[in-house]
Amino acid sequence: MARERRRRVPEGPRPHDRGPRGAAARRGRSGQGAAAAVLGVACVVAAAAAWGLWRARGGLAVTPHPAARLLPANGSSAAAAPGLFWGSYRPHVYLGMKTRSPRAPVTGLMWLLPSEGEAPPPPLRHTCEQSDRLAGYGWLRHDGLTFGLQEIRDRGLRLRTEFVKRPGGLHGGDWSWRVTARPERSAGPPPAFISLLFYVATDGQGILRPLVVEKNRLASLTGTTEELGDFTITFLQPTSEAGTGPLYASYNYLHARAEGLHRLSDVVKASLSPRFVYAPPGGPKRRYAGVDTYQGPPDGRERQSQLVVHQVTVALPCRLEMAFESGSVSDRAERLVGEVLTQELASHVAAFDQRFEEAFGLARKGFSAQEQDFAKAAFSNMLGGMGYFYGRSLVQSPHSELPQPYPEGPLFTAVPSRSFFPRGFLWDEGFHQLLLSRWDPALSCEVLAHWFDLMNAEGWIPREQILGEEARTKVPAEFVVQHSSAGNPPTFFLLLQQLLAQGAVDAPYLRSLFPRLQSWYDWYNRTQAGPVPYTFRWHGRDQDTQMFLNPKTLTSGLDDYPRASHPSPEERHLDLRCWMALASDVMAQVAVHLGEPAGDYQHMAKLLADNQLLEQHHWAKALSTFADYGNHTQAVALEWEKPRPPSPGQPLPPPRLLRVVRKPPRLQFVGGALGYVSLFPLLLQLLRPDSPHLGTLLADMRSEKQLWTPFGLRSLSRSSPLYLKYNTEHDPPYWRGAIWININYLAVRALHHYGRQEGPFRQEAASLYQELRANLVGNVFQQYQESGYLWEQYHDGTGKGQGSHPFTGWSALVVLMMSEKY
Repeated sequence: MARERRRRVPEGPRPHDRGPRGAAARRGRSGQGAAAAVLGVACVVAAAAAWGLWRARGGLAVTPHPAARLLPANGSSAAAAPGLFWGSYRPHVYLGMKTRSPRAPVTGLMWLLPSEGEAPPPPLRHTCEQSDRLAGYGWLRHDGLTFGLQEIRDRGLRLRTEFVKRPGGLHGGDWSWRVTARPERSAGPPPAFISLLFYVATDGQGILRPLVVEKNRLASLTGTTEELGDFTITFLQPTSEAGTGPLYASYNYLHARAEGLHRLSDVVKASLSPRFVYAPPGGPKRRYAGVDTYQGPPDGRERQSQLVVHQVTVALPCRLEMAFESGSVSDRAERLVGEVLTQELASHVAAFDQRFEEAFGLARKGFSAQEQDFAKAAFSNMLGGMGYFYGRSLVQSPHSELPQPYPEGPLFTAVPSRSFFPRGFLWDEGFHQLLLSRWDPALSCEVLAHWFDLMNAEGWIPREQILGEEARTKVPAEFVVQHSSAGNPPTFFLLLQQLLAQGAVDAPYLRSLFPRLQSWYDWYNRTQAGPVPYTFRWHGRDQDTQMFLNPKTLTSGLDDYPRASHPSPEERHLDLRCWMALASDVMAQVAVHLGEPAGDYQHMAKLLADNQLLEQHHWAKALSTFADYGNHTQAVALEWEKPRPPSPGQPLPPPRLLRVVRKPPRLQFVGGALGYVSLFPLLLQLLRPDSPHLGTLLADMRSEKQLWTPFGLRSLSRSSPLYLKYNTEHDPPYWRGAIWININYLAVRALHHYGRQEGPFRQEAASLYQELRANLVGNVFQQYQESGYLWEQYHDGTGKGQGSHPFTGWSALVVLMMSEKY
């Protein structure tokens, strides 16, 4: 997964390289001077034309694709999709909701645990942060449409958050929240009380009018926005866990303006004061931090967001509810609170459990209740972690000097990780939708349409979507720019392949998608072509051969996986060739389905799947495996450079860890890199069932010296000289040994396929399938039980989860392995 955000120099010459190198030299004779003058004029004209072409090509990078959009401009509105209008579309916060609109009002939850005496205010919990070190959090049930149920565990506290939506009116209907807080005694001394902060904020338009009653209690607020019309939000008084009460509580509220939704935490933190006292009848008096006043920064920045915060400080256990009611609902029978909310939640949970079993059949397969709950949580976290983003990318073209703003647009997408990657990633999303399309194919088609509507005139889609200020707060500034020469594995073809097999996509949708699909496919063929016909190479590799042990290939999604030691145009990348074989086959299927000319796609698919041609381009006989080809040597290492003499009057410069090349590279197959890339002809099912190379790859998969572990297939063989090696002094191994669930899913899927095909390796593939599937499911489940999370990757020696967490992006594909849905 391309996770490291390094600024790369775009490929191709810079603008000053394209023009004349300098003024014409003066000639001694007048004739030569005249000729030089004519030549100079011609050069200027040619340079101006080249410059104009160069500038025009740069503009294409931020020009929308000319085909009709797949989604109408109001396709996400309450009128067009009322059921999806409101949702938990803020994956970066522990609990939050918003509408699918460009300037959406947002709601959210923050909380504070008590601090003793005059101590500084305790940490404010709001945005999902790995540094919070929560014992666990995530959705346990979420149907993507009407309800969600989440548990959060934090330092002796267990929070249960629930929401239910009810259709009606013209603006997406009503919804209610319930938050139940209770001590978790097994995690140490429970907190004496808690402060829960519910908030509502606007994003540049709309009005909020709070209604405050006695003792600082915010009872309700009314509001108006363009998308919602009039609405009311009511904050009920806290009750016992069972709903009896009300309980004694202290109240605070804040009505302020913020510089934007990305500054809400800052405003609340700046407004906190430790002067407040929580003094229940008959109990001790304790100080707590409460929202007080907010002055705002003195820099005069515009404060475009209204913010209203309702803070409740109450003893544990307790229950609080908040109800949103649309002003356009005229036939509301009962308010969605109290016992009515309890009954609605129970009904939705029962319906979810029944639908989940119909979709995935885990009970029928004999999985325990604990294992089924784990699968429901993994699935629900992906579905409940979907976000709706609106904004613009910043794009750097090889044909422009500076990054340019992309047109504004929306994106409805799942995200890899709520804490670390709460935004859209191109190649991740194809894997995400393999799971979600088994639940709701129409939802996956809408997500696909959102992504393809972000395509530019060249057929390129930005591979990382950082849309809006809230999304940008999670990304260092130097990594925000997207490069229009950078590709990513086209995994949406996996989704289309599955939707076609399911019969879950209709002709009108495909007809609308087809022009953009053609452009996307053509972009890869045009920009990622290899040095010889029917080969491909990832453009955009790191060019620094001094600092990196092996220059990275972030565009491949496999980041630091070993490639040719010295990047060059002569490279042939095996994984990209296999992706293009899949893409060609799916393009052919779509064309046939629509009655469009399919011959070129079928011809390309046949050639890229031709086992003889594949062997010619990528079978390394001396290595007995498939491999990349390029300018390569294995005789490289990182060594500390010899001390450099300091400049006069300057301190001694720190030593650097630099790459040393002990043997010159030469064009050859890339040795020392047996791993995931080697398996791609098997992973994407290009090998014939009777291919002897299939047997070789199966043996490598099962070899404990190579790729096999009790927890899944490791990404790089233990025999590789780069196995678990740092790429620089501060750049630890990423795809150099760890177990990744997305590639293991492709392996399990392929073994299931080959285990059903007639051939000499059928039994071996079937046996490996059962063993690998059991290892993966067993370990991911065990790590979830022990840690409370799914993880980005798993250690190949211990099976322990590592990397970012919770990672309920493609690691949730374990649910498809459990259900055997391929």
